[in-house]
Amino acid sequence: MPTPAELARLRTQLTDEQTEHLQRLLGSWSLLADLAFSDLLLLAQAVAPPAGQGAQLVVLGQVRPNNRGTLISQDLVGQTVPESRWDLAAEALHTGRLVEGTIFDVELGEDVPVWNIPVRHEGEVIGVLLRIQGPLRGPASLYERTYLDVFERLCTMVSESTFPFEDEEVAAEETPRVGDGAMVVDASGRVEYATPNAINALHRLGVYSPPDGSRFESLGVEADLVATALATGKPVVEEIERRPDVAVLGHCVPLLESGRVTGALILLRDVTDLRRLDRLVLSKDQAIREVHHRVKNNLQTISALLRLQARRTDAGSGRQALLEAERRIRSIAIVHEILSKEPGDEVPFSEIITSLVQMAEDSVVTPHPVEISVVGDLGDMTADVATPLAVALAELLQNAVEHAFVDPDALGDVGHVNLTLRHDAWTLYAEVRDNGVGLPEGFDLESTPSLGLSIVRDLVRTQLNGTIEIEPVTGSVVGGTRAIIEVPLHERRSQHPAVRWRGGGETS
Repeated sequence: MPTPAELARLRTQLTDEQTEHLQRLLGSWSLLADLAFSDLLLLAQAVAPPAGQGAQLVVLGQVRPNNRGTLISQDLVGQTVPESRWDLAAEALHTGRLVEGTIFDVELGEDVPVWNIPVRHEGEVIGVLLRIQGPLRGPASLYERTYLDVFERLCTMVSESTFPFEDEEVAAEETPRVGDGAMVVDASGRVEYATPNAINALHRLGVYSPPDGSRFESLGVEADLVATALATGKPVVEEIERRPDVAVLGHCVPLLESGRVTGALILLRDVTDLRRLDRLVLSKDQAIREVHHRVKNNLQTISALLRLQARRTDAGSGRQALLEAERRIRSIAIVHEILSKEPGDEVPFSEIITSLVQMAEDSVVTPHPVEISVVGDLGDMTADVATPLAVALAELLQNAVEHAFVDPDALGDVGHVNLTLRHDAWTLYAEVRDNGVGLPEGFDLESTPSLGLSIVRDLVRTQLNGTIEIEPVTGSVVGGTRAIIEVPLHERRSQHPAVRWRGGGETS
């Protein structure tokens, strides 16, 4: 199903600015549907129809009320209908006036009232907001009359291009809704009506006096959202705290007429429980980061002890083994160091790569200059993937800088080690390539005497369930070696998201 923006681009002649205005309306119109107790449709003029067909309207959006049953059970988004079928909407589109009437509802078997509100942007009618009103249950109550009055005032703003507000962000999941608690104030900030849920929210804030007839600021609520919204004519969202354990989120929507502020709608939502959960999650994340920080410190301590022991060991295979063990522990510590700084249980692998490359460059002791370059990224991943992969890549980089350039006379001016990274929805891919002396005669990864390469082979196959190939570079005058690691993700995705992508596509 195309998005509203895609429908507008493919099926209408709306400009990008006009489409953006309609998208803002779609982001805010759940408020309108709840105030009107009605289904809403957003219509726009369709592109020129084929010869012999009349003008048409296309449905760009549809929303149902949260406080009433819907009158439209099917999804109409994307449908194109002749203007002759929806003549009232076409009239509103072409005249720029609000057009009221009725349409026959098949499910109810009777005519239902409809409003067709022109949607303007910079003085030009670009669409129609079609309201399909369900029957009220008996005489309208005070709260229903109040909601409908606010809805009419907002419809005026829609037709005057002052709603939706240009600078307002799209409503978030925790943004207050009409059912959470609503208050209506006049232009001076005096409360005209408050729903029972709004009064309950005030009680949570320690306000027990009746709000009707009082200015919002005089109720004892320490918040500036109403005064700011009335003064600026722009919506304001503010979290109001009475005590450390009480929080109410307020959303003040100014009501305008001909550019003049005539009042405001205040939506209040008690978010105390949400904030308590946020604090628990924050506390848990902080505890997890503290654990990673302590693990990192312990690993660094072990690394320092191994390095100190290596200095006290005579030169030879013993010292070399201690230094290699110290480096491997340090590569694991890098993962925990980054996890100690990141919220959640995922780590950006690009930061690990930066540290691994720096570690490999610092270990170059040959007189021949060596350059290490990195292309691509592997996204964000969990520690159970990042740790073995970091150790494996650290070993391959270290192996390249130590053993690929031992014969400077056979090489060019500079030794190059290229690390290429990419991923898709199913596989991680990493390649370490050098232009060094190449593999020794008869090299076999399965029977290699190298402890480092054996560690890489076992980590990739057992912990990552991946594959690794180490082979000479063919088709190149320079020669060299390349190691290729591929890690499948489909087995891990069924358990938890091992890798999270930014942008969703392949990085190369």
